[in-house]
Amino acid sequence: MTATTQTPDSTAGAPVVPSNGVLRPLGSGEVRLTEGFWARRQQVNRTATLPHALRWMRKLGWIDNFSQAAEDRRGVDRRGREFSDSEVYKLIEAMSWEAGRTRGEDLAREIDLLAKTVAGAQDRDGYLHTAFGGPRQRPRYSDLAWGHELYCMGFLIQAAVAGARTGQAAALLPAARSAADHICEAFGPRGNPGICGHPEIELALVELARVTGSQRYLDQAALFLERRGRRSLPLDHFGSAYFSDDIPVREATVFRGHAVRALYLACGAVDVAVETGDAELLQTVAGQFDRTLASRTYLTGGMGSHHADESFGDDFVLPADRAYSETCAGVAAAMLAWRLLLATGEDRYAEVIERVLFNVVATAISDDGQSFFYANTLHQRTLPRTAPTESEELTVGGGQRAAWREVSCCLPNIARLLAGLNSWVATVDDAGLRIHQYAGADIDTRLADGRRVAVRMSTNYPDDGVVQIRVTKTAPGPWRLKLRRPSWAPLVNVTVNGEPSPSASLYREFATGDLITLELPMKPRFTYPDPRIDAIRGCVAVELGPLVLCAESPGGELDLNTVTVDPATEPGVAGGLSVSGSAMNPTDEPWPYPVATPAPARAPIRIPLTPYHRWARSGPSIMRVWLPAQETRPPMDQGVEQ
Repeated sequence: MTATTQTPDSTAGAPVVPSNGVLRPLGSGEVRLTEGFWARRQQVNRTATLPHALRWMRKLGWIDNFSQAAEDRRGVDRRGREFSDSEVYKLIEAMSWEAGRTRGEDLAREIDLLAKTVAGAQDRDGYLHTAFGGPRQRPRYSDLAWGHELYCMGFLIQAAVAGARTGQAAALLPAARSAADHICEAFGPRGNPGICGHPEIELALVELARVTGSQRYLDQAALFLERRGRRSLPLDHFGSAYFSDDIPVREATVFRGHAVRALYLACGAVDVAVETGDAELLQTVAGQFDRTLASRTYLTGGMGSHHADESFGDDFVLPADRAYSETCAGVAAAMLAWRLLLATGEDRYAEVIERVLFNVVATAISDDGQSFFYANTLHQRTLPRTAPTESEELTVGGGQRAAWREVSCCLPNIARLLAGLNSWVATVDDAGLRIHQYAGADIDTRLADGRRVAVRMSTNYPDDGVVQIRVTKTAPGPWRLKLRRPSWAPLVNVTVNGEPSPSASLYREFATGDLITLELPMKPRFTYPDPRIDAIRGCVAVELGPLVLCAESPGGELDLNTVTVDPATEPGVAGGLSVSGSAMNPTDEPWPYPVATPAPARAPIRIPLTPYHRWARSGPSIMRVWLPAQETRPPMDQGVEQ
């Protein structure tokens, strides 16, 4: 295959660069976040999250593991879990996207040092993992189900790809190619027929093929996909579905098993489908994602309802108070939606990304960028007793954000997404420029026919729904500017230089200075669950634009387990977001299942609401997204017939 590149005037690459598809992604050099919600978070990521993660990885010895391996001391005092290498690679990837975005020399020096440290630990045949293969360690590939060797080398490759596309980490690309060559030899058609228990290598190999033009890497990724689903991994108490190894990729109809594993595998499948022109495979994976969105996804866009195995539940098993919704699964879902958006051009995938960004990613990370949620509950019933500590076992679901965990995959995953987020804002198609995410940004790119155009987007979204786009550079002849219309906004107002437009897709000959204004209706609205979701039947939620709202009680002053809302009264905005409802004063009984009881006394109240991504920002609190709707209970004399 031929290596894919960015346009000549792009100063930095994008995380995903397919060789074909309906849409062309823009590189970091073509899009710059300038103000607003995501620009602020990208800045916090740069100044706080990346240094925070680096400090912890040094403190815990995860980086020193590579130095020990380089000095032939592998296994003497290795620190961290078997997958800790991958967190270092994710950090390098995040730092590379950030350095490509900002051209920071201090960051570039740190990246170069880390890259040389990692490359120094590589074996001569290309194998690289600090937990296996040493004289005092288990043999290579002796535990494909749980060892994470190919998984870790996948993230090594992705870090190298980021470095190659941003001019960083020069030592990593040769190391990544050597590792990929080793994998192709070890697991090729005449090699080990196994697969990794945690998919990741598949999408990494495709991206390396895109960078290098090597068909070998694409072929190996396709081979891993075809092997998946043959139950080749050892039988585990979680079952073959946990590893997405129960059904071949082409035969599955919905995602199941471990959520992150399933989503990473789907990303790799889309990448292979796009590069090989396999329309059937692409359609199959898109169908699996659609079915998962329709029956196995939380309102926030979060995925995974089982705590024990971090897995998808059956259709419509989506309990709010037992939502796992791992942050990494949110990142992976956005990654998959982005690939499908590029491949198909369907705006609905951009809306999935928006939902996940505002309600999973933004929720997980703290305001200072130095703590995070691993799991994202939708109902925190009780106040956590204490803040999480470094040494405690991983706890899930609500509570307080933790500075670090023994399993800290989520923080570097957020970091790499945020560092490259500017590349997710807009794309180019055959007709012109498409805007997918509304954020303050400068966009300067070339259209498919080579003409150069630039626009400046200004907005306070999602605090309000006004988006202004000014054309700052254009060329003779018409081109299309297409603005995404969210499904929750059936009616939008679009004007060009103050004149109404009947469409959010504008095909015209633009002039420098033209001002396009999009007004989205930012009014709170009730949302109702599918009645097949037993756990929240009879409840309602409130959304505002792309934001899921929640009721929160810092310190637990208001018992949210006793409130009901009145869906007949629209949510209010005067004096702050709120809904009309009542609080009951139930009487404790020796048995909670009487035949009939008098309706408990209720007092009318206004229940304040806040964006879900803002919950637990000021300390421990109780919270719920789904609120019971007011019900009518039968009087005592309408009990069971005698």
